[in-house]
Amino acid sequence: MDIIALFKESLPDLLSGLGVTIEITIVSLILASLLGLLFGMMSISSNKALKGMARAYVDIIRGTPLIVQAFFIYFGIPGALGIKIPAFTAGVVAISLNAGAYMVEIFRAGIMAVDKGQMEAARSLGLPHRKTMRLIILPQAVRKMVPAFINQFIISLKDTSLLSVIGIRELTQSGEIIIASNYRAFETWAFVAIFYFVIIMLLTYASRGLERRLKI
Repeated sequence: MDIIALFKESLPDLLSGLGVTIEITIVSLILASLLGLLFGMMSISSNKALKGMARAYVDIIRGTPLIVQAFFIYFGIPGALGIKIPAFTAGVVAISLNAGAYMVEIFRAGIMAVDKGQMEAARSLGLPHRKTMRLIILPQAVRKMVPAFINQFIISLKDTSLLSVIGIRELTQSGEIIIASNYRAFETWAFVAIFYFVIIMLLTYASRGLERRLKI
């Protein structure tokens, strides 16, 4: 079988795996953004307890490998509680928690980068802290965070390849299944690498275009 025929034969499975990869990445990044915002706000709070909780979350997640986190969620928690967690759900939770810990630092840095005078000016006009943060500080901070958001999206997309260890049929797992049937490892892994490369380059160029438009 020549390489063109092999590619055509493998294409449906690779596209299916790519779809799962993108789905996990998008869902996970939405959840990670919510976690990042929540714990990011906690990390800059004057409340020591909230600050400590945010720091503990970041340190625990960033101090352990993603693959261990995925095993813990998929095998550890069900084994301890006698429940079953679907592989897709476990994968989304693992990526969300992992990316969320990095998003905390992105949000914290973005908020801290906004001139403190903005907050002081708004408060002097009688705006409450929460409304000032929502209407004035966060919109400016998010604009500064765009490159870091895109970068985290790319990292999380590549991290989904580790989820093949818990049986999720994403792009990497699809490649493994194809190899098991055709024994063409070199060509198949080249196809998988090309798929990752293309999607990541598209995201990279989109990020650069967005940065130019926003003049970051």
